[in-house]
Amino acid sequence: MNKYEVVVVGGGYAGVMAANRLTQRDDVRVTVINPRPVFVPRLRLHQLVGETHEAVVEYQDILAEGVELVVDSVKRIDAAERTVVLTDGGTIGYDYLIYAVGSGSPTPQVPGAAEFAYPVATLEAAQRLRSVLLDTPMTAAVTVVGGGPTGVETAAELAEQGRAVTLVCGDVLVPYLHPKARRTAHKYLAELGVTVIEGSEAAVTAVTREAVQLGGGWTLASDVTIWTAGFGVPDLADRSGLRTDAAGRLLTDETLTSVDDERIVAAGDSSAPSNLPFRMSAYVAYCLGAHAADTLLRRISGEQPSAIDLSFIAMCLSFGREAGIYQLGHKNETGMRLYFSGSMGKKLKEIACEAGIKHLATEARKPGSHRWLKDGKHRPALLLAQRENTTVSVG
Repeated sequence: MNKYEVVVVGGGYAGVMAANRLTQRDDVRVTVINPRPVFVPRLRLHQLVGETHEAVVEYQDILAEGVELVVDSVKRIDAAERTVVLTDGGTIGYDYLIYAVGSGSPTPQVPGAAEFAYPVATLEAAQRLRSVLLDTPMTAAVTVVGGGPTGVETAAELAEQGRAVTLVCGDVLVPYLHPKARRTAHKYLAELGVTVIEGSEAAVTAVTREAVQLGGGWTLASDVTIWTAGFGVPDLADRSGLRTDAAGRLLTDETLTSVDDERIVAAGDSSAPSNLPFRMSAYVAYCLGAHAADTLLRRISGEQPSAIDLSFIAMCLSFGREAGIYQLGHKNETGMRLYFSGSMGKKLKEIACEAGIKHLATEARKPGSHRWLKDGKHRPALLLAQRENTTVSVG
């Protein structure tokens, strides 16, 4: 029996979910290409830095039997020839491809940041930072740049160890949080001894080996500077001649199919459906991975793929090992007044971290089983507004 060859580029939440879901059909053969032989739950990388978790999961625990794992990176996608070119020089052909290369930290544009600040967005970066901290006295000044979830969680994890941590937000602390929840976040950081600097004058203007300079004219002594600000995706799509949004995410329609090639479907942080990408999160990534697989399976069956319908319902943060915030959200992606904090918030955060792995493992055993909450009205309204704005600007 001839089989459809499907290549999944990227072995993160989106790629693994998509690969597992594709095994519903016996006539589909799936190959996952990933640069590491282990799965990295990125929600745990701040714990790797703080030595409370190793942030790795074996693929044999979450990847369906029969899915081939190729440990390598993709240098280029040749859509015309339906092949991917690997960094080792080899090629792999495909009938369909799922683009799930994920995201990371871009090279900082702030002077000195690339040379003297440590990122946390990859396994290797987090391991390097942990090694640096192990060789750094506990009394040394640590500065974390970035007021998003990664920055907050990294700062809290290190402060709980007894380190002197300053968190530089540059704006407000975790913008997604409801103001009430944000006050609670400030309280937890203060209890851990984290100094929080936020506001328009808190933007970092330069980083040196021993200091961080701020726009307000301040200079902070910093023995170890950690950089968690910004967002970036691999430039594989652009290098392959596929259209992307301004950030480099692969442009797709609402079925997650590339606007350039119906045999390429995208999912996760590296996808930009209708140039309106979803919020970055592990939950969104594996739901998009499931929908990408459904799109591909429908196309193989000669059916019309459906538009993505997905609701982002919550954000969760840990403040060390004892407290957390689980922020419920409206469908327009703004935080509700309702949130869980303290030990309950921490418990819900841990459940969310474990749930992602469990969903992948369950899909490996029972492909097609994953379900998710729908949006219904919010995204269609955004799409309508986008079309109207486009029409007005063209006119």
